[in-house]
Amino acid sequence: MSRPLILGTRGSDLALTQARMTEAALSEVGVDVQIEVVKTIGDKRPDLKLSEFALGDNPIIDKGIFTKELEEALVRGDIDFAVHSLKDVPTELGDGFEICATLPRAAIADVLLTTEKAILAAGANSKTIATSSVRRAQQMKWLYPGITIVDIRGNVPTRIRKLVENEEWDGILLARAGIERLGIYDPAQSSFDFEGTEVFAEELAEDHFLPAAGQGAVAMEIRSTNTAAREALAKINHEATFQRVTAERAFLAKLQAGCQTPVGAYTWFEDEGETLGMSVRVFNEEDPEAAPHEAIARAKPDEVSLLVEALTEGMVS
Repeated sequence: MSRPLILGTRGSDLALTQARMTEAALSEVGVDVQIEVVKTIGDKRPDLKLSEFALGDNPIIDKGIFTKELEEALVRGDIDFAVHSLKDVPTELGDGFEICATLPRAAIADVLLTTEKAILAAGANSKTIATSSVRRAQQMKWLYPGITIVDIRGNVPTRIRKLVENEEWDGILLARAGIERLGIYDPAQSSFDFEGTEVFAEELAEDHFLPAAGQGAVAMEIRSTNTAAREALAKINHEATFQRVTAERAFLAKLQAGCQTPVGAYTWFEDEGETLGMSVRVFNEEDPEAAPHEAIARAKPDEVSLLVEALTEGMVS
């Protein structure tokens, strides 16, 4: 009898939920899994802003802050594969690593949580919104001029608690996938109870407020030499999700952009899956006040390079 595959994951509630989703999917195809929690530097230092990890004598670039220790565990052989929120995975992986599979993608929209109903519809110019994402911050300021953006860290419940407790904040931005997977948010309802406080949820349409590349996708990372893990994970790979996120990450790679670059990317299928469409919005990191580059293109799902070239025309040499 072969040993169970060792699944590596962060220890947050959301990470463990996604790990158990992966475990359940593998169990359905007859693959045994053992979950191993690995604490990353991003978990150990919740006091730092995400941008601050790139400072100092030993900078951690991109969101490797949430993946570095998991990759080290892969190298040591402590785990067979790591489960990630794909939007947290650096665009360029190190030699010998690969994303080999994804679960079916969840809803990709961002959600504005507030303690007052529909603050955007009521006029958002004087509002203060908290987020750790530069993409969300830049889009919010561009779409709703006059908004003030402040930084926030912590897991999902911690962020919602900070919103409830901080009278100076009007809202926080989170991914719908995360709060839905945790059972906090029901998209059929406009509000939910959080520790005795009513919190309102305003979903931002993904073709208006573009999500992050890979948002809503749970991905599995392996060492390229681990054939057994690749073969097992291929049994649960959701091909349509994999095609979409591959295109989104290829666009980031073309721009040499990372997870903390202010880029929104939205993909969809047309013609019964024969055509892959992508809409992108890229903000200028050196001039945050400048209008973003926006583009829409379509190609066959296996022609990602043509899609990316069309989207980046005039942007890169």
